[in-house]
Amino acid sequence: MTAAFTFPGQGSQAVGMGKALAEAFPAARAVFDEVDSALGEKLTAIIWDGPAETLQLTENAQPALMAVSIATLRVLETEAGFSVGRDAAFVAGHSLGEYSALAAAGSLSVSDTARLLRTRGLAMQKAVPVGAGAMAALLGLDYEAAMAVAGEAAQGQVCQAANDNGGGQVVVSGHKEAVERTIEVAKTKGAKRGMLLPVSAPFHCPLMQPAADAMKAALETVPLLTPRVPLVANVLASEITEPGAIKQRLVEQVTGLVRWRESVQYMKSQGVEMLVECGSGKVLSGLAKRIDKDMTGLPLNTPADIEAFLKTA
Repeated sequence: MTAAFTFPGQGSQAVGMGKALAEAFPAARAVFDEVDSALGEKLTAIIWDGPAETLQLTENAQPALMAVSIATLRVLETEAGFSVGRDAAFVAGHSLGEYSALAAAGSLSVSDTARLLRTRGLAMQKAVPVGAGAMAALLGLDYEAAMAVAGEAAQGQVCQAANDNGGGQVVVSGHKEAVERTIEVAKTKGAKRGMLLPVSAPFHCPLMQPAADAMKAALETVPLLTPRVPLVANVLASEITEPGAIKQRLVEQVTGLVRWRESVQYMKSQGVEMLVECGSGKVLSGLAKRIDKDMTGLPLNTPADIEAFLKTA
């Protein structure tokens, strides 16, 4: 079965994630140690012991989720001889997960990825004053309908689709008042539900331009190699391998749409039958089936998950 490896984004974090892996497998523990060393602090203590509100801070959640994803992958490599270059057709990640995907494919070192995500998290938080922006999930509208609703509700403010997650789930982002208006307009256009998300900033919209500028500068300071397998980029929903172009797309991603529905459809069109989700939670695995009923989503984030996977691999 042809597989692609996917990596979750913010919102999948949970206190205690990855702890069982680190206790069971030295290769996993080494990843957490490397991230702690790169950041010059014990992020691992926050990941495993909390408190939840500290882990949820964007500057912590982003490198933390990457650490769990790469720790999971390292266990597959050491315990089963798994190789991304040999055994995966593509890598892809949802928002910050795109950095995890690049680390998995050998394009970025784990240390550089941790530092980039710390920079990204801080820059995203600083880009917009707390309370000025918001994000909301619209359920029951397709992408085109959600775009139309956001456009109608913007009224001169910023409001646009941030994540096209598929299965009738679109996330919008922008000025708080505009996002709140979007929820109300969506109800009149057939949405099943609209709800504000518990996020600290309006990601993936033009209000994030200061963060995009910060990431452009940060990415210029690190080496980025050609990935061992193609990356299906968020803003393209198609594959990319050239390092300079990847950096450009990572910058565009900060303010641009995460085209996850189209990304999954692209991988399906290239023969992928299974999306293996490396890291915390099961969000991407759930979306896979909603996007395409013939696509299998397989979440891996515990020793039991990995043991079961290895028996079928």
